Amino acid sequence: MRLTKFGHACVRLEQGDTTLVIDPGMFTEPAALAGADAVLITHEHADHFEAAALRAALAADPELRVFTNRAVAEQLDGVAQRVTVVGEGDAFEIGGIGVSVHGEWHAVIHPEIPLVRNIGFLVDGRVFHPGDALTVPPHAVETLLLPIAGPWTKVSELVDYVREAGPSRALPIHDAVLSPAGLAVHTRLVGPGGPGTGAEVSALAAGESLDLG
Repeated sequence: MRLTKFGHACVRLEQGDTTLVIDPGMFTEPAALAGADAVLITHEHADHFEAAALRAALAADPELRVFTNRAVAEQLDGVAQRVTVVGEGDAFEIGGIGVSVHGEWHAVIHPEIPLVRNIGFLVDGRVFHPGDALTVPPHAVETLLLPIAGPWTKVSELVDYVREAGPSRALPIHDAVLSPAGLAVHTRLVGPGGPGTGAEVSALAAGESLDLG
């Protein structure tokens, strides 16, 4: 499996002839969707879901499918036959790659800001994208996509989250709100310069790929 990081929270996963794209939002180059078999969307916030770009991709490729929660699906009227609503405990397969769904809610930004629904995707039992939540996958995974910064994150909680999730590696995502210096600081604190998580932590630049084996 090959993982490529795109803008902010978006990653592209390729295995054999199958390509999955997770959370292509407002900071994502449209090229991330080219040739994809399926798009997985964790929640409705614009940095994870950009309706116009997704509609354009669906119009360009009649085989493209979308898997997401109900709140996002309701914003894709007119292409509902291409959208599958999934939630906590569901599982499906795309081109031989198994995907299971975990979590229900976005992390709390502030008690006075309404919560939205949020789901995480475990791909091939090895790669977990939690969206905007610290949902612990059902078992230790090889690769955890770690939301490194946002209005709801705190470094101490991220350290504890990585420890609890128990991945071999953690790859920071959700980083558009950080300067390069800020990303370096956060990655160091969650990685080898902090109290320790037991995971290898390294950041990919936009467009950079990693072979997961």
